[in-house]
Amino acid sequence: MIRHTVLFKWTEQATDEQIQEAHAQLAKLPSLVPSVREFAFGPDAEINEGNFDFAVTADFDDEAGYLAYRDDPAHRDIVTRFITPILGERAAVQFQY
Repeated sequence: MIRHTVLFKWTEQATDEQIQEAHAQLAKLPSLVPSVREFAFGPDAEINEGNFDFAVTADFDDEAGYLAYRDDPAHRDIVTRFITPILGERAAVQFQY
């Protein structure tokens, strides 16, 4: 299995409406990309200071499944239209488990 985890920090200019729309669009991904096995996402729980604002974790059977997700046109469209405009910083990792 491959797990993909990505963290976002939103820009200071990001509005609540833009962030809510990003959430709504991300929620569509498991139904749009067949290689997604598990998918979880959400805002930081604000337990520790200095964290990123938002996290996404997606699981795939193998590297090919992750690459299919990474390159999927629906995924790319959501990132381009709803994430990138409000993105201040991003960190990501993929690992086997």
